[in-house]
Amino acid sequence: MDATATGLTFRDATDADVDALVALIESAYRGDDSRAGWTTEADLLEGQRTDPQGVLEVIKAPGSRLLTAERDGRVVACCQLEHRGDHAYFGMFAVSPALQGAGLGKVVMAQAERLARQTWGVTEMQMTVISQREDLIAWYERRGYRRTGRTQPFPYGDERFGIPLRSDLRFELLVKPLV
Repeated sequence: MDATATGLTFRDATDADVDALVALIESAYRGDDSRAGWTTEADLLEGQRTDPQGVLEVIKAPGSRLLTAERDGRVVACCQLEHRGDHAYFGMFAVSPALQGAGLGKVVMAQAERLARQTWGVTEMQMTVISQREDLIAWYERRGYRRTGRTQPFPYGDERFGIPLRSDLRFELLVKPLV
């Protein structure tokens, strides 16, 4: 499925998109709205997923872009791409909960991988996922990502990333060759 078939338009986010992007990301991961989709973290974390400052930092950072996908003039998905030497980092991935499960995420991810390869010439995409998110990790594995077993602790005590509802959260590194 290509972007034309899905009615999507891709572009880099601007300062004017910050509020819409924060709302999208929050709706995909936190609170009751997120339960409409399958990417919710509401059973693991409360509080915010991001804030305007965090989104603006991604938009403004050198070697970084916040890719947005629009349909009918409305931002319906986004992801962060960051150039890190021989690889790119993929993060802040969100699809509107009402549109999840229809293939939109696959299209956005494929576009992000193409852009990282073409723009930066990287040969690998990396991401970190909360290791307890087995369904989400399985989805990434079906897209060619591999679990590495390398983990880092969740930033407990830093409410910018949410308020954990359990004490065993950690991030696992997933990688995919881009060839």
